Amino acid sequence: MSKKVSELSQEGDSRADEFLVDLGAHVRAVRAQRGMTRKILARDSDVSERYLAKLETGQGNVSILILRQIADAMDMNLIDILAVGDQLSPQMQELYQLARHLPADQLANVTSEIRNQLACSEHVAKARRISLIGLRGAGKSTLGPLLAKTLGCEFVELNKCIEKEFGAGLDEIFSLAGQPSFRRLERRCLADIIANHEDIVIATGGSIVADEQTFSMLLNHTHVIWVQAEPEEHMSRVVAQGDMRPMRGSQEAMEDLRQILAARAPLYRRADAKCNTSGKPVEESLHDLESIAKVLITPKL
Repeated sequence: MSKKVSELSQEGDSRADEFLVDLGAHVRAVRAQRGMTRKILARDSDVSERYLAKLETGQGNVSILILRQIADAMDMNLIDILAVGDQLSPQMQELYQLARHLPADQLANVTSEIRNQLACSEHVAKARRISLIGLRGAGKSTLGPLLAKTLGCEFVELNKCIEKEFGAGLDEIFSLAGQPSFRRLERRCLADIIANHEDIVIATGGSIVADEQTFSMLLNHTHVIWVQAEPEEHMSRVVAQGDMRPMRGSQEAMEDLRQILAARAPLYRRADAKCNTSGKPVEESLHDLESIAKVLITPKL
């Protein structure tokens, strides 16, 4: 009897350890998707960097209250933090188990196929709205206005709308109000754009994909194009713009950028289409983007 109890206890400890490892990896991935360094998350959640480091490596003695602080700092529900592995609902668990074994390209194809089956009804909801997603430096702000002119519609940069709504720049928004307030502003501004425009090109911030509610709104009401570039080109273009957010103060900016891109890539792949701008002049990238956009906004028979 005592041997059986001991075996069950060891099994329970093993499952707990596995959960902590999964939880830590989940927190680390979400942080990267949002472009937050550990230092920034520690500041916004009022949780020490040392504790976060232990949590992210599966060694933390996790407190629910501390997890709630971390979730709040990343504008997430606590359940979103805890929804790893077998903590998902039975239906999501099955989907998760099936999807986790697929390579990234096949998973993207499955997602695209599901979306294509809903294309007829979705097309009405999406109208002629085009949205551009991708990491900073991909070319969204450069190509967006040119695409809008070619298509004969308006262009809007979502971050500019957010700054106008708040009355300050992005740095001040994050510094004074924090990421949760920024996410709420982002969601509200996007909803206003969708409600008031059926024919528009929207350039979004690179981290919009990290907020499921806002990104779902974008996917459901716009034709989403992932504007891509190689990490080195992202960095060179960002440096040319004089904007190093969110990597300011980092001694390993290039590695930070690679980690952010790797963490967001599965989210960016949910786009309806992608346009690679690497090694191409603006004119060629615009031609590619225009061709993609015209296919997306043309109703499918």
